[in-house]
Amino acid sequence: MIDVKNKPERYLVTSALPYANGPVHIGHLAGVYIPADIYSRYLRLRGYDVKFIGGSDEHGVPITIKALKSGITPQDVVDKYHTIIKESFERFGISFDIYSRTTSSIHHETAAAFFRKLYDDGKFVEQTTEQFYDEETGQFLADRYIVGACPKCGAENAYGDQCEVCGSTLSPAELINPKSTISGSVPVLKKTSHWYLPLEKYQSFLEKWILEEHREWKPNVYGQCKSWLDQGLQPRAVSRDLSWGVPVPVEGAEGKVLYVWFDAPIGYISNTKELLPDSWELYWKSSESKLVHFIGKDNIVFHCIVFPSMLKAHGEYILPDNVPANEFLNLEGEKISTTRNWAVWLHEYLDEMPGKEDVLRYVLCANAPESKDNDFTWKDYQTRNNSELVAILGNFVNRAMTLTWKYFAGKMPAVGELTGLDREVLAEIPNIRKELENYIETYKFREALKKAMDLARLGNKYLADTEPWKLLESDRNRVATVLNVSLQICAALSIILEPFLPFTVIRLRKMLNIGALKWDSENFIEEGHQFSEPELLFEKIDDNVINFQTDKLAKTKTENLISAKKAVPQKSSVTFDDFGKMDIRTVTVVAAERVPKTDKLLKLTIETGIDRRTIVSGIAEYYKPEDITGKQVTVLLNLEPRTIKGVESQGMILMSRDVSGKMCLLQPSEIMDNGSEIG
Repeated sequence: MIDVKNKPERYLVTSALPYANGPVHIGHLAGVYIPADIYSRYLRLRGYDVKFIGGSDEHGVPITIKALKSGITPQDVVDKYHTIIKESFERFGISFDIYSRTTSSIHHETAAAFFRKLYDDGKFVEQTTEQFYDEETGQFLADRYIVGACPKCGAENAYGDQCEVCGSTLSPAELINPKSTISGSVPVLKKTSHWYLPLEKYQSFLEKWILEEHREWKPNVYGQCKSWLDQGLQPRAVSRDLSWGVPVPVEGAEGKVLYVWFDAPIGYISNTKELLPDSWELYWKSSESKLVHFIGKDNIVFHCIVFPSMLKAHGEYILPDNVPANEFLNLEGEKISTTRNWAVWLHEYLDEMPGKEDVLRYVLCANAPESKDNDFTWKDYQTRNNSELVAILGNFVNRAMTLTWKYFAGKMPAVGELTGLDREVLAEIPNIRKELENYIETYKFREALKKAMDLARLGNKYLADTEPWKLLESDRNRVATVLNVSLQICAALSIILEPFLPFTVIRLRKMLNIGALKWDSENFIEEGHQFSEPELLFEKIDDNVINFQTDKLAKTKTENLISAKKAVPQKSSVTFDDFGKMDIRTVTVVAAERVPKTDKLLKLTIETGIDRRTIVSGIAEYYKPEDITGKQVTVLLNLEPRTIKGVESQGMILMSRDVSGKMCLLQPSEIMDNGSEIG
């Protein structure tokens, strides 16, 4: 509960800046934006001064890569996706006070000034290192601009930071035969200087501030921070060689920009400054302001360790009071992947499921990954809509409103003598509200939503227990009282559901013919008040609607499988002379047996037309000895001999292998003489 006596003068709520190289999906919503919106709407309902800050993160290498591949400029990329993201949030009811961007002039000015303050105060260290440089284009190469053979699995075109075939984390220096993706040339190592934030200097401050003073933080946040601190913090570069970003405001730093991790969180400050040019400092520099960051778990280190260290180094800013990070949301049992298009994109959902913004808000909050990764399925979406929103909330409101129109011409009936049951039900309204407050203020939004729905459950049970439709002729006054109590519950629902289901609450208030009520209202609707015609708050979702979405995902999965089966990229070119050195011939396998104590190896005796020799081959999982004996196969004869499991192998059987790893013998289409050359 908020301590009213010591409550902050104002709240500043931020949500992670979505990266503007693609649209927003349900994982982003469940992890960050729905919780932040619920919290901000709740604070406004309580009458608190709150500013909800959002914006697009528009710098960094992935944007430049996307632009290069698409043949457009980085600005074109961010303009496209910033517009899609901003419009999607607006349509979905995410109630930002401002949604701006990090390519704005005010952000560039703010980020540059922040860097310059730390630079002038001597808070950075300058280091010179060697990095890959493309001499043809005259630029240093970010890790993703370098490809080569993976040193772990041998796959071609592995990136300088990761092999997407085997998943290994790499550094550019580890790649075999690295080359620039921009020019195709072989990069060279060249010295370059950058500025680093010495995080180790803030280790003791962070240990005290987080581990001692913020034990109330969510276990996943606290635990990840402790793990980083236990390992010991290291300096982190705040600049890099790139043309896209906020230029480093230091003489002689041409061609260098602020590293995106440094510039992006300053976007919270610049966006607040854009919203409140004359009073932004009250929210960022006053001890009477409370700062809360809503993020996903992949951003914990930046918002709990790196950004606070930046703020501490600057010296004028408040630190976050809480960083309630969520875990990840999976989709139909698989990790959401933007590169594989395995996602439910918000802008597509809004187009395909019109009028169902609150259904998605409800499902994602009810199934939020607050303490562990959770899963979204379209079947669960359908079940929660039909069994909870329709059967519980919608059913209660519809029964109360319909009976009022049927028996009292749509006017609020007079309350008669209250029974013990009536008093118990009415007393639950403030009780539920207080429990809900506690859940929201401790960032347990899933429990808060459940508690809000408990009021609708209570209303349904109350109508079922009292059965007013059976009392009209015998006790009309009792019917009036029951409906009066039920409609007061409906009015209370229009308050406590507003943070969760804003579109539904608008329709509910329209039916009740009331405006927005205060959070702590006690008397909601007076006797004789005229209601509007009732309408259904929710409708059942049929199987065909769900099947459309699951079929869409199935199509995506099929496309991914087809894409995954594309041939491995061509290897580096060889000369004709190189090829001519290989002695490839048709031979016959005259005997085959398993190599003892191995699962994959076969010992093959082959007749080459020149001699009879032994080859050891790892094909036992594809061919049994009896399957290969007597077959003509293709062999590289002049491969340098190797001893494998104590057996000397004199050559190599040539096989065809697809991307799944399946292997097949290369055989002549008709019988050939042993020793026939291939070339």
